[in-house]
Amino acid sequence: MGNTKVILIGVGGATCSGKTTLAKHLRKILPNSVIVHQDDFAPPQELIPIHPVHNVQDWDSPENAIDWRRFRQFLENVKQDGRIPSGHLSHDPLNAQKEFPIDAECFAKWRSYFEEVERRAREDHGTEISWALVDGFLLYWDQESMDQLDISIFLRVQHDTLSERRRERDYYIADGSVWRDPPLYWEQIVWPGYVSAHKDMFENGDVESGRPTGDKMREMLVLENEKMSTTDVVERCCKEIAAFRLFPQQGDPYSEA
Repeated sequence: MGNTKVILIGVGGATCSGKTTLAKHLRKILPNSVIVHQDDFAPPQELIPIHPVHNVQDWDSPENAIDWRRFRQFLENVKQDGRIPSGHLSHDPLNAQKEFPIDAECFAKWRSYFEEVERRAREDHGTEISWALVDGFLLYWDQESMDQLDISIFLRVQHDTLSERRRERDYYIADGSVWRDPPLYWEQIVWPGYVSAHKDMFENGDVESGRPTGDKMREMLVLENEKMSTTDVVERCCKEIAAFRLFPQQGDPYSEA
């Protein structure tokens, strides 16, 4: 593929926070882009441990919910050429997802902008730009995975909204079967797992209203997207991506859209 620069963009947040919806909008806007779904790296069902107190499989424990070695290696591979390896099959297309359209003007403006970014990178630097969107509910728990990201976005949604959305969804898991939450699974497994994985990112461990804190949050864009339209979320994220310096010698980011 010649001289290629791949930009990894993390889109993290709790289950049902709108990560995949946002990633898919950005994929349509960013030319030459792909999505990596962290859910695809869950271990086989037989390897998911039983929770020691609640006696159900725990798919949300940060330590065990993702095959971290495989996930890290996959990101390294994508970082090389911006391509999803040919043998990789995602189960995301099997999951039912609602449509949340954005304004056509927003799409057209940013699509045109990033096409120009890519053209200038090619002509001025002899470099092809590729974008890889990495969507995950535990994206910012593992530091080695985080270190591979160039841009980090976090969507923060309140407990009650997440709970309501979760009740309306089923999930396809690694073996292709459907997972439905057992009774009290949200309260006993999902929410505690989310808090455990993200409490160090917010003051006093308050994942709902605490201010972002700590080294990992220093350059992370945190959006309270529950209070925003989908168009506004996409607009804000495109501005964040546009501000990223593609080349170290670049005095300023490409001109504003």
